Formats: sequence, C-alpha cells, structure tokens
Amino acid sequence: MAREQPRSGCAINAAVEVLGDAWSLIVLRDIVFGGRRHFRELLTRSEEGIASNILANRLRNLVEQGLLSRDHVMRGQRAAYSLTEAGIQTVPVMVALGTWGMRHRPTSHALSVRARILAEAPELVDDFIDELREVHLGIPRSHPERPLASERLRHAFESATEGAGTWCGGGAAPESASSNTDV
Repeated sequence: MAREQPRSGCAINAAVEVLGDAWSLIVLRDIVFGGRRHFRELLTRSEEGIASNILANRLRNLVEQGLLSRDHVMRGQRAAYSLTEAGIQTVPVMVALGTWGMRHRPTSHALSVRARILAEAPELVDDFIDELREVHLGIPRSHPERPLASERLRHAFESATEGAGTWCGGGAAPESASSNTDV
C-alpha cells in the first residue's frame, strides 16, 4: 500500500517517493511515448526487460498514487491503463531527465532523437501534452489544426533510424500515431 503522506514536506522528496524507483518512470515512458496501454504490451515491448511481477507492482502503485487509471473489466478482458492529469504532467520531468541523460550518460543517437527534439521545442512539449489529454482524458486538443506532436516525433525517430528497421523495444515501428518510446 502506498504511503498517504510523504516522509517530509520537501517537494523533491514527495516526487521521488512516487517516481524515484528503478521502473516507475520507465513504465510511464512506455505509456506516454510508446502508446502502450495494456499489461502484455508493457511487458513484452520493454527495451529494458521488466519482470512481470515488477510491472504488476509498478502499475498498481502508479494507479494508487493517481498517475494512472485502470479500466474496470470483466474477468478475461484486457485492462487498459490511462494517464491521469498527474501522469501527463510527468512529461516535462521526462524531457528534463532525457536532456540530462543525453548530456551526462552514454546514449544512442536513435533513442535520443525525441529527447533532443523535445528539449529544443517547448511548444512541441505543450502540443504533446495536449494530445495526451485528448487520448487519455477525452479533452479535445486546443490546436487541432496543428499536426499531431506524436506524428512529428515518430517521423523524427524514423528519419534517425532509417535503414535500421527497429523500434525501441524491438521489432518494427508501431502503427498508431502515439507509438513513440524513449525520450
């Protein structure tokens, strides 16, 4: 069971208690940038190879902490996970972490291209957040005339990996517009 109150009143501590373990941000990344919404997709398409028990625990914790919601389904149906507003608001955090990772850790060009683009284009981050609100919360985008941010990110990734033929998580690129992964 998740702790109701953080250990201290420190804002950084409060965030780290929810997002600071080794897998929570990776699970959120795969939902945000990979468009993965079902347990099996999150398990089998994770570049990092998360174990099923760890994934189940992180999904449960993210739901309890209010970053994800889980569809109520009948036995035998696949539950879909959706981002809440709090989950969507982790996008700037992930962009900042991706930027830090590019500057201070070894990364691949292909898997860093979206982080680079998002770091250089705050308006794209805003459009992407708007798009996530539409997909996960049903709130229409404020600028529907603009191209989808996920499409722009997908095209950048495909250009960076042209000829490589693989998508983060293995295999061919997913079909849906919001199927980007790794910041």
